[in-house]
Amino acid sequence: MSDFAEKSRDRLHGRCLSFPETLAQSVANISPSVTPLIIVPLVFASAGQGTWLSYVIATVGIVLVGLNVNQFAKRTSSPGSLYTFAGRGLGSVAGFLTGWCLLAAYLLTATAVMSGALSYASMLMNVAGIRLPAGVIGLFFSIIAWYVAWKNVKISARLMLAIEGFSVLSITAVAIIVLRHEGLLDYLQLDLASFNARGVRDGLMLAIFGYVGFESAASLGEEARSPLRNIPRAIALGILLSGLFFVTTAYVEVAGFNASGARLANFNYPYNYLSGRVNFAWLGTLISIGVTVSLFACAVASINAAARVLLAMGRHGILPSAFKLVHISNRTPHVAATMAAATMLASLLLMLGLGNSPSDIFDQFGTVATYGFLVSYILVSLAAPVYLRHRGELRARDVFVSLAAIAFILPAAISTVYPTPAAPADRFPWYFAAYVLVGLAWFLVVNRRSDESLFSKIKTELDGALPTPADAD
Repeated sequence: MSDFAEKSRDRLHGRCLSFPETLAQSVANISPSVTPLIIVPLVFASAGQGTWLSYVIATVGIVLVGLNVNQFAKRTSSPGSLYTFAGRGLGSVAGFLTGWCLLAAYLLTATAVMSGALSYASMLMNVAGIRLPAGVIGLFFSIIAWYVAWKNVKISARLMLAIEGFSVLSITAVAIIVLRHEGLLDYLQLDLASFNARGVRDGLMLAIFGYVGFESAASLGEEARSPLRNIPRAIALGILLSGLFFVTTAYVEVAGFNASGARLANFNYPYNYLSGRVNFAWLGTLISIGVTVSLFACAVASINAAARVLLAMGRHGILPSAFKLVHISNRTPHVAATMAAATMLASLLLMLGLGNSPSDIFDQFGTVATYGFLVSYILVSLAAPVYLRHRGELRARDVFVSLAAIAFILPAAISTVYPTPAAPADRFPWYFAAYVLVGLAWFLVVNRRSDESLFSKIKTELDGALPTPADAD
């Protein structure tokens, strides 16, 4: 057997995903239909009439981070995503820290969005007169999510694309009807002099949460066709399409509530209210169904991304070697996907068992997940110019983009811990810091015992030690 054939047995399903399927991973992880229904009311509570402006600023900032991610994605590909990218630029410790934080972010996001799916599913079932414990619904959803991630990455991608497309179209239909009903211009939102700058800033942090996961298409480095072209395109297009959708729907949502006299921050299901107000209540039901399944698709996308980070860490010897195993027929990281799904389910059932509501779980796990994403984004933005300098390709504008992204993300990260948030969120940074310290201790022990540094392993992987015939695409 040739060296390539021997090595390829441990590889994922090579170059099987088209551009739309690669885009689906980023879009599903962003889960754009969730933002107008769950996150916009929270942003409005801080930003008020400046909600749409918080989303404009958030979009610009995430575009800057995406440009730094794409410095790597258009030159190399790996299922480790930001973990391997930051390691290639900044070395072993920064690479591990990025991967460790990203892993927590994906797993916590999976739990958060699955709890959101439970909340919407329970509401729909109550309307239909069906009563089931949240834990039973969570178990059912989690088993399906695991099976989809375990079975076939193409099935995952196509399912996620169809689900998100349906949800976005339903919300867009209501937004168009609301604009026709209430008028295009909402002067309350267009009066910049009345904006509260601090409120817009505070709303920015929540607005950023709507974008996290945009980089997850990079985890398909072995599975995407023409990865050096399609992955950067998927990341960029995912951000831009989501940004346009977020700004537009935030504006329409606030305008609809301004016209009604109701306060948006007091509503858990705002688009159900708006669709009923314009005499299209059935569209509100469709949206609720769509966002339930969209949240489920986001959980699948998070499991997919987490599994591939686990796979990369298993290959590099940082985590148990079982995580690098690939299913012989499905060509998926089945052990890693099972671990990710099991962690999500265990966290969900534990929190429900402790008396937390699905909405509480969404808020708490989503908050801590954001810490992981923000740390990862800062590190990969730092790594980008260093990586380009190593390659002899650094330009002044690359340094500017790196510094601008950090200048945007760092204050947002600081705002999560200062001023000190109210309980129980005041304890979350300490939980996350403890997780990071445990991970770093583990890394130092494992790296000391290894006969090759993590940096060397990452460099070997990204320099193309395991080529495939389709790499030339």
